[in-house]
Amino acid sequence: MSDWLQRTQLLIGDEAIKQLKEKHVLIIGLGGVGSYAAEFLVRAGVGQLTMVDGDLVDVTNINRQLQATHETIGKSKAKVLAARFYEINPEVKLHVHDRFLEPEDMTTLVTAGKFDFIMDCIDSLSPKLGLISLAKRHKLLFISAMGAGGKLDPSKIKIADISRTKECKFAKAIKKRLKKVGIRDGVLVVYSEEIQPKNALQMTDGNHYKRSFYGTISYMPALFGLFMASEVIRRLAGLK
Repeated sequence: MSDWLQRTQLLIGDEAIKQLKEKHVLIIGLGGVGSYAAEFLVRAGVGQLTMVDGDLVDVTNINRQLQATHETIGKSKAKVLAARFYEINPEVKLHVHDRFLEPEDMTTLVTAGKFDFIMDCIDSLSPKLGLISLAKRHKLLFISAMGAGGKLDPSKIKIADISRTKECKFAKAIKKRLKKVGIRDGVLVVYSEEIQPKNALQMTDGNHYKRSFYGTISYMPALFGLFMASEVIRRLAGLK
C-alpha cells in the first residue's frame, strides 16, 4: 500500500483499498460537479478513470470549478485535471477525451468500456438524457447530477431515485423527457430540494445545448460532486 493512503486504509481496511484500486470509473462532464467528484475518487485510490469534457477553462468558471484559475484560462479542462491527478497519484490510469462526444461516440465509449460505475456530470439537457437512456438500456451502474445552480443550502442536498425528486427544475425537465421513452424510475441522482430564486436565472444563446443557466455559489457544485463521489466510492469498496 502506498504511504499516502495510510489514513484511508485505517478507516476502510486493506480489502476496500484493493477493490478501489481495481475499479474503473467513467466521468462525463468536468465542470463544477465533475471536477471535484473526479478528484475525490483519485484521492480515495480509485485506480482508473476515463474523463470526458471538450470544454476549455473560461474566466466565468473560476468561482466554482476545481481546475479553473487565471493561469488555466483557455486550456482544456480535462487535460488540466489529468495533470493535477497524476501529481496526486502518479500510478493512476487516466483516459482523457477532451472533446464533446456525439451520440454515436457516446454509445461506443459507454458500451465498450467495461466501467464499474458511470458518473453523469453533464449540465446540458440533451446529452444528459442520451447518457441516462443509454446507461439504463444496458443496465449499467450510474449516478446522475441534477441542478446545482440557484442553490445555497447544503442541508437540502439528497441522493435518491429521480422519481422522488422535488423542487429541482432540472430534474423535472429530465423526468418529463424520460417518461417519453418509458423511463420513470431506476435513475440514481444527486439533487437539492431548495427552491431556486427566479432572479438567479439567465437565458443564453443556446450554445452547447444550454438555453439558460442559474447563478452558482462556489461550494454547491463541489458538494454535489462530494455526494456523488461518496456514493460511488462506498459502493465500489463494498462499504454500502
